[in-house]
Amino acid sequence: MAHSAFPALAEGVYAALATPCREDSIEPDTAALLDYVDIVARAGVDGLVLFGTTGEFVHYDVAERIRTFGLAIRRSRVPILVNVSHSTLDGALILAESAMGSGAAGILVMPPYFYRYSDGEILRFYLQFIELIEQRIPTYLDNAPAFTNPISESLAQRLLDTGLFAGIKDSSGDWELFQKLNEMRHRHDFRLLSGNERIYTRSRASGACGIVSGVAAAVPELIVAIDDAVRQDRQERVGLLDEELQKFLAWSARFPATVGIKQASVLRGWNQDHFAVPLDDEDLADLDRFKAWFREWLPGVLKECS
Repeated sequence: MAHSAFPALAEGVYAALATPCREDSIEPDTAALLDYVDIVARAGVDGLVLFGTTGEFVHYDVAERIRTFGLAIRRSRVPILVNVSHSTLDGALILAESAMGSGAAGILVMPPYFYRYSDGEILRFYLQFIELIEQRIPTYLDNAPAFTNPISESLAQRLLDTGLFAGIKDSSGDWELFQKLNEMRHRHDFRLLSGNERIYTRSRASGACGIVSGVAAAVPELIVAIDDAVRQDRQERVGLLDEELQKFLAWSARFPATVGIKQASVLRGWNQDHFAVPLDDEDLADLDRFKAWFREWLPGVLKECS
């Protein structure tokens, strides 16, 4: 891939934004999203990701995704990567063409989701995809095994060895897999992005180019501060800030994916107060405890980050 012909490749902190919805609707609230884009960008992130797993892309149809990310890209002062993942090759291609036309800095593509496919079928999917978009935009493999078919080590190697992909975002949290991916970079130059905050400080210090972070959708200041401290080799500060990050992650893990991030955003005054599925009484009670904890935790963290 002739990287010099493209926008700068992803590096540093990319906040994986949640997607605000209109009240009593499953339509994206574009006005709220544009304000949200401004707020998170001002926190110092290097870029944004739209309609990733934190953005709950599976809830929105193709036309809504295209309309929404087109507006956000025009608004944003930082680069935007668009997740164009779809359950079909044709759907992913339609989204990719629109992302390119809207000025996205790059695209993320998961293996097709919901149904299970073999490594051979996923390989064919990716090779057809990259051939049909003619490598006109930096394209990142997106390994999110908690939500769809995994990209195995052998499959990642076969794809990245082609030189057709700009890199890979690995959200598996598998340290051994991260190390194998990092070793592959000795043969081919590609961006290795962490997608898992639990191992981020270790992966960044070991060679990851950056992170795509859902926590940065709620507390971007913390992820930016951690990234700065890692790059400056301020180990004591890295440890202190990572300890706070792990506290947030421990709370978030009690709820279905995105709930903790979105409710933390609500407490910061951002319009994310909706659930894809109603929570049960136990989760709602736990959520009240989380909110009380977050209100007490946030001021000290923001002070430390500043």
